Amino acid sequence: MIEFSELVKLITVLLVAASIAGFSAGLLGVGGGLVMVPALYYAFTILDFEISTRMHLAVGTSLAIIIPTSIMSTKTHMKYGAVDFKLFKSFGIFIIIGVIFGTFLASNLKTPSLILFFSIFTFFVGLFFIFIKNKLEQIEKNVSIIYKVLIGSLIGFISVPLGIGGGSLAVPFMRLFGYDMRKAIGTSAAMGIIIAISGTISMILSGALFADVKSPLSFGYFNLAGFIIFVPVTMVMAPIGARLVHQVSRATITKIFGIFLIIISIRSEEHTSELQSPM
Repeated sequence: MIEFSELVKLITVLLVAASIAGFSAGLLGVGGGLVMVPALYYAFTILDFEISTRMHLAVGTSLAIIIPTSIMSTKTHMKYGAVDFKLFKSFGIFIIIGVIFGTFLASNLKTPSLILFFSIFTFFVGLFFIFIKNKLEQIEKNVSIIYKVLIGSLIGFISVPLGIGGGSLAVPFMRLFGYDMRKAIGTSAAMGIIIAISGTISMILSGALFADVKSPLSFGYFNLAGFIIFVPVTMVMAPIGARLVHQVSRATITKIFGIFLIIISIRSEEHTSELQSPM
């Protein structure tokens, strides 16, 4: 039975993480999964969920939370004309194909491997936010069908094992092709809707069909309790972050966020080492 003090600590961590995740979703065009996954994993650890499916539950639940967060973020960016629907539509099918294969990868990775995968990716995204993101040119280039197939599939494939909305990949990609930062953020938020919906469905089905998930209030690789705590907070914070994008410079904020991601990456890697060490 979890103690009252631990329960308070758990709820506090989840609420703070939900606020940061929702705000960053709107501000930086990321789904918030890079914040939500470690917070959910910590929560499930406190609750003593099965170690074999703990990270998988964090990933699947994060994807489900990203659905309303991305919708709220996208609606706000649409008011500023910052969503390129032509590019968004042309990527959709390729992203879904990537999600299907990404689900297969996530379902077959053991918890330490999944955490390590998350840690490495987070580290490099953190470096991107700190050193590169605001230095790329802003002259839009035509994106060929080959790049749409490759990049769209890659975004979907990588997003599911990490439990993210794909913005950490979509924003850099659009910036490399010269898209304005605000349009890149708004369009990647819209892409996150496709990834989150298809990823959530596939993780629920995968967990239900191929794993014996015994953690309470869990359906496949989705936990209802984590979803209920996160969603109201992220839906409030996402529009606030999205509005701020169009009002102030984000150079300092992106660097701070990059440092934050690197710290998460290092802590995740340390936890991987603990799991792999002999008991």
